[in-house]
Amino acid sequence: MSYRHQLPSGVRIVGEEIPFLRSVAIGIWIGTGSRFENKQNNGVSHFLEHMFFKGTERYSAKALAELFDNLGGQVNAFTSKEYTCFYARVLDDHFEIAADTLSDMLLHSQFQVDEMDKERKVVIEEIHMYEDTPDELVMDLLAEGIYGEHPLGFTILGLEENLRSFSRQDLLSYIESRYQGNDIVISVAGNISEARVIETFGRLFGHYQPSGTGSRQLVEPPFRTPVVVRQKDIEQMHVALAAPGLPAGHPDMYALILMNNALGSNPSSRLFQEIREERGMAYSVFSYHSSYLDCGMFGIYTGTSPENLSDVLQLIQECVARFAEQGLSEEELNKGKAQLKGSMMLGLESTSSRMSRLGKNELLLRRSISIEETLAAIDAVRTEDVLRVSRQLLQHPFAISTVGPMSEVDVQAAIQNSGLVNA
Repeated sequence: MSYRHQLPSGVRIVGEEIPFLRSVAIGIWIGTGSRFENKQNNGVSHFLEHMFFKGTERYSAKALAELFDNLGGQVNAFTSKEYTCFYARVLDDHFEIAADTLSDMLLHSQFQVDEMDKERKVVIEEIHMYEDTPDELVMDLLAEGIYGEHPLGFTILGLEENLRSFSRQDLLSYIESRYQGNDIVISVAGNISEARVIETFGRLFGHYQPSGTGSRQLVEPPFRTPVVVRQKDIEQMHVALAAPGLPAGHPDMYALILMNNALGSNPSSRLFQEIREERGMAYSVFSYHSSYLDCGMFGIYTGTSPENLSDVLQLIQECVARFAEQGLSEEELNKGKAQLKGSMMLGLESTSSRMSRLGKNELLLRRSISIEETLAAIDAVRTEDVLRVSRQLLQHPFAISTVGPMSEVDVQAAIQNSGLVNA
């Protein structure tokens, strides 16, 4: 049974007690990411994520790492476009020390200048690593092409010149403006009682109140359909395509998930079977969907040889057009529902998955969604719902990005020969 509690500071606590397990997962979710940055501070959310691990009033960076290692637990963090999460998974006996340490990192990090100087080098190396990872780079180029100057087009890692310039005061100012109590969610799942969770985090976060007045006002971005080409001396052409998707919490979300499931998100999907299994033209090919607070993006990725690019794009175009015209059969829909429900239920055997589900739903949708509600929503999807969503999304022109040895002229020629519509 899940629960929800709001502290006087605005911090929300959500959780689920699972008494038959011995572990507990804790997540502290902050409603800020690269979308809430500007050109001058792009990368600050991600840099802060790193710096919260670099020492507090009580612990050095090494002591923080050793503490969780000695517990046999896991601790990490990640930054996305719209939120940042700090999380830990430990035995239930270690709940208090894990909660206390995570909170200490968020509330009492020192941001010492020497640690900042070391860590900015680490993040710059991470940026360089992404530049050398074409399947990641092509996704960043796609977002930049679609959203342009809008912050959703910014990279999460940020710009190298920004990283070199961030001062300690820049980090503190960003925390004051963006780490607001009503944009913080603490989620807990595992063998720990509701009363103990509320008491612990009420003590740690009850009086949390940064003095800033930052807000998460949203400006819906445009959706452009350019062709963005990065020529690189590598073997494969890495290709990403995208059309507008649906925002988080949209009523048609499960119809979209079932569409994505059938089109390209698993080995039995149409794109995988058509391009990899039947033709052997790619090792990796898949579709995906990214939901944001007020918009979304439906994407397709593949990596193929330059000589196959036009044929692969033509196969994608034909597969997508056929899906938008015909949709799913009743048998395919039922198969997709079974796959989706099975995957979801297996995921719920993990305290980390349950913690993430609780935290993201509360942060993005401001409510808890029960398993029963989710299963009912999946079962309610009809073939005509999937067809309607498919036509809404898949008949839109595609934005395209490529990374590989082909020039922009050659890529444009391959797109034209394939018949793929991108304008």
